[in-house]
Amino acid sequence: MRRQRAESAGREGERQAALYLQLKGWRILERRRKTPLGEIDLIAKRGRMIAFVEVKWRRTAAELDLAIDEYRLRRVAAAVGAVAHEYATSGEDIRIDVLLLAPRTLPRHIVNAWQPRC
Repeated sequence: MRRQRAESAGREGERQAALYLQLKGWRILERRRKTPLGEIDLIAKRGRMIAFVEVKWRRTAAELDLAIDEYRLRRVAAAVGAVAHEYATSGEDIRIDVLLLAPRTLPRHIVNAWQPRC
């Protein structure tokens, strides 16, 4: 039951994140894109930029500070690597963003959240 509520809250968070991005001028290309390496919550486009967006929804704003870490971002980056060629054409840029959401707080948009270590 608890897992079902968490899943429902996660979907609501993704819906709110999509709305937030649309209000900022982004067009949502896909939601919940599954790949063999993981799932990408949202794929959005604005101009020549394609953003692969990881959405985290938590019950409190304080919980958002621990919602995303290098391990999770690495998994998202692997999933993006598997499908980026399907969305970005020549000359378009891609990035991985994170949107952190909690009730009664403004969304926190972390732009270009993942940079692979060299």
